[in-house]
Amino acid sequence: MTHDKIFLSGIVLIALLGASPLQAGPIDPARHPHPESAKAVHEAEHDVDHAWEVYHRAALGGTVASPALQADIEEHLHVARTLITQAQEAAERGDKRQVKRLVSQVKVHTTKAIEGSKEQKK
Repeated sequence: MTHDKIFLSGIVLIALLGASPLQAGPIDPARHPHPESAKAVHEAEHDVDHAWEVYHRAALGGTVASPALQADIEEHLHVARTLITQAQEAAERGDKRQVKRLVSQVKVHTTKAIEGSKEQKK
């Protein structure tokens, strides 16, 4: 597969995933049974949204360093979204320790995705 085809496939994937309903929305921690956990998860959701935005700008601008890095970034972003779902479930159960662990993992993946998105082509 040529670089142009890989890049175009990535753009199509971005367009499809960019419309994902898993965007952070308003939350009222006071109404949540575990407000501290709900707030932590909500902030992590915003971190994931921000990482996707940084990645989208880089991918659409054609500045992602390589197709391999693009795939790596996308993997980090998908893992982060999966972890958010798990953190939401842990927050519902009131498992503060699990929420903290999952939110920490989300931060690792979003940081790696943002750093990769900012890496320039050589």
